[in-house]
Amino acid sequence: MSIFNLEKIFIPSSVAVIGASGKSGSIGEVLLRNLLGTPFEGAVFPVNPKYNHLMGLECHPSLREIRRPVDLAVIAVPVEQVPGVLDECAEAGVGGAIIISAAGKEAGKECRSIENAIREHADAAGIRIIGPNCMGVVSTPAKLNATFAERGHLSGGLAFISQSGAMSAAILDLSARERIGFRYFVSVGTVLDIDVGDLIDYLGNDPGVSAIVLYAETLTALRKFMSAARAVSRVKPIVVLKSGCSANDDEAADGLEQRVLLEQSAVYDAAFKRAGMLRVKTMDELFDCAELFAKQHNPRGNRLCILMNGDGPGVMAVDALASYGLKPAALEPDTLETLDRLLPSIWSRRNPIDLLGDATPERWKEATKICLSARELDALMTVYVPQVHNPSADVAEALVSAFKEKGVSIPLFSVWMGGEGADPGRETMNRSAFPTYDSPERAVAAFTYALSYARNLEMLQEIPPKFNRSLDFDQAKVKAVVQEALKNGGGMLDTGQSRSVLDAYGIPVNPAEIARGADEAALIASRLGFPAAMKIASPDIPHKSNAGGVELNLRTPDEVREAYEQIIAAARTAHPDARIDGVTVQPMLRGRMHELLIGTKTVPDFGPVILFGAGGLLTELYEDYSLALPPLSRLLARRLMEETRIYRLLQSHTRNPALALELLEEVLIRLAQLVTDFPEITELVINPFMIGPGGGMAVDAHILIRQADRPSPEHLVISPYPNHYEGFITVKGGKRIFVRPIKPEDAPLLTGLFSALSPLSIYFRFFSPLKSLSTKMLARLSQIDYDREMALVAFDPDEEEEKVLAVVRYMAVPRKEEANFAVAVGSPWQGLGIGAALMERLFAIAREEGIKKITGEVLAENYQMLALARRFGFEIGKTIENGQYIITLDLSK
Repeated sequence: MSIFNLEKIFIPSSVAVIGASGKSGSIGEVLLRNLLGTPFEGAVFPVNPKYNHLMGLECHPSLREIRRPVDLAVIAVPVEQVPGVLDECAEAGVGGAIIISAAGKEAGKECRSIENAIREHADAAGIRIIGPNCMGVVSTPAKLNATFAERGHLSGGLAFISQSGAMSAAILDLSARERIGFRYFVSVGTVLDIDVGDLIDYLGNDPGVSAIVLYAETLTALRKFMSAARAVSRVKPIVVLKSGCSANDDEAADGLEQRVLLEQSAVYDAAFKRAGMLRVKTMDELFDCAELFAKQHNPRGNRLCILMNGDGPGVMAVDALASYGLKPAALEPDTLETLDRLLPSIWSRRNPIDLLGDATPERWKEATKICLSARELDALMTVYVPQVHNPSADVAEALVSAFKEKGVSIPLFSVWMGGEGADPGRETMNRSAFPTYDSPERAVAAFTYALSYARNLEMLQEIPPKFNRSLDFDQAKVKAVVQEALKNGGGMLDTGQSRSVLDAYGIPVNPAEIARGADEAALIASRLGFPAAMKIASPDIPHKSNAGGVELNLRTPDEVREAYEQIIAAARTAHPDARIDGVTVQPMLRGRMHELLIGTKTVPDFGPVILFGAGGLLTELYEDYSLALPPLSRLLARRLMEETRIYRLLQSHTRNPALALELLEEVLIRLAQLVTDFPEITELVINPFMIGPGGGMAVDAHILIRQADRPSPEHLVISPYPNHYEGFITVKGGKRIFVRPIKPEDAPLLTGLFSALSPLSIYFRFFSPLKSLSTKMLARLSQIDYDREMALVAFDPDEEEEKVLAVVRYMAVPRKEEANFAVAVGSPWQGLGIGAALMERLFAIAREEGIKKITGEVLAENYQMLALARRFGFEIGKTIENGQYIITLDLSK
């Protein structure tokens, strides 16, 4: 739905506990006790007809009897009573409900019927609900503990979201030991309304939240989830442990390109990576990352120093780093010299730094201060093993003291090995808000996750390069092929149709013709050129080699004739019921070539997924592939390739790797655009795509057509570039200006527009005297989520050099009923009416997207913008504190 009314759940002014109880240990009793024990500062109303008073409060027989405003209802009655309770909530004007009551689809048809009733009654009343079958919600800003958890929580910056009550209880228990604080703690239970996407939107936009930690089993509304995650992960980490996505036995399929795309775990990996999220594999890693982001800032880089009082743990740490392709940082001569003056002569004189078994707390402290001062280090890991004469608590106090004296410049990963001997040190560090780990391996894993988040952030902010030419597509040609196939019931396209589809979208294809006899095959081979390759032409035989349907390096007409007969015979033996159209004849590609697998398949809930990897015989042998979600840019296409081993081979064994990789980027982008435009293409596999010194081309492809469930672009989980908003506007003097939505590659053009703004225009637009736009800001302005933002850029089509004349944008608030807007017009093009025309076009798009209100902030001295706002019918509010006006336009009129 949206974040509408979520404040009624997370920042309520009053709470009713329906099903409150005086029975010790019951859920109704624990809920009420937790609410009063936090203590929640608003009004609390117990509701249960069995009691007159509970815990010193008047207990009401029903919601109707409260007769005072109630924001939030916490419901803990038998689940079959919940629909009726929601009707009472509607009468009482309740905005949100947390349904603790147990219900689940696994309980059979009756519970599913109750769930449907709950959803219908809540929707009819406009009540937002979390649950049913959930543990509840903690909101530290509201001092609200609306859970039945027996253990309390500490205040902090983490937001934790869990689809499992058991995981919620475990995290709370662990967090108490490690002294991890939460700002929000949400157990969502059976998701009937408020889902993970809504929660990421709401919690992620709270400036008090430092990171979001998510345990997920089943994600719904994936497009909304991806949109929210992509927006929030730019500013704070999102760590996710996703379970329950292994391929089922009944999903097994032949062929790698079938298997990997059915394995949902790999698809989730691609989705989380695209959204900038950190995916962890185990409960330990989830908790370690939670502790890390709750207590530490990110390392500047991967230069880790290891400080220890025994060489064994140091070896373990080095081995753990090596498993991630990392090494300990090299120490500079001045650092070594300083350590020489402190440590015994037999110290290791390298990183890891062995303080030796007799290291005193003072030695730990001074060595830590030296490391904190070393410019060559980005992070510090301390590894303590229990020593009788130097207790762990004293060492921990020394470490904390060192950080206080030097100031926290780099993050600390403190490892406390052992049991009772290490516990006091671990407790001291936890009290001082330093993360603690039981082993070097866990600390190194947490360190690498911190690095991964930093890399994800860099990737989200990286500006993709543009091609030197525009990429054109013949949609009409493909549409004709697809409609013809659907008219015949869909299915696999024949060889000619497949090649026509690829050719229409600019994907190079090796020329080929179908022969229906041995002599015809010989004639075709003679015309196309020897050596020749021949393959069975059949929509029913996808794996041609396995059926004996491929012959290569045929050098004479006689060899071609003989191969034709062999291919036909082998195919009929392997697939007696297959439709055989003949044999495809094509020239063999010359020179040293690499075989690649490039494809796409529609995966339930995700839509099309792009596949890249090693092709030909290597496909099954190495299982070297990576996945990505469309749409793609050059940068995303390159990242997709970089995740495979075949990419390194292309770099080192290709005559001109830059040209080859650019060609592959283009092919992947064209393929992504093809499946963006045509959701009916549910499977497309090019195997092999050959690439070598002379370029590359598809040698064999199969394409499966089926009726689409949803039209384009609704079948994608990431909103694609909206090319239907491209067009021309006419400004003063009859000048025609080309307008289109912004693209990620437009970032350099925004720099040009910025340089064309006068200092006064810059001040009016950014409310500060900016001298330049940072890379981070350029990425934020050009890489937008078209589901929640829109930016239109204007160009002069008569100019040879592409220049942005003006830009106008809106940014929808998460509920998507209102948006903030801004406009900037380069000084040379002001006075032509470009800004007004762009605003008119933008507001029309906003109406299409269901936005009801547009707001903006205008400096009091920006008379031109205020005049334009009046012309558009904006309401102009009073001047606010810093000399700005709030202007508001009602788009629903």
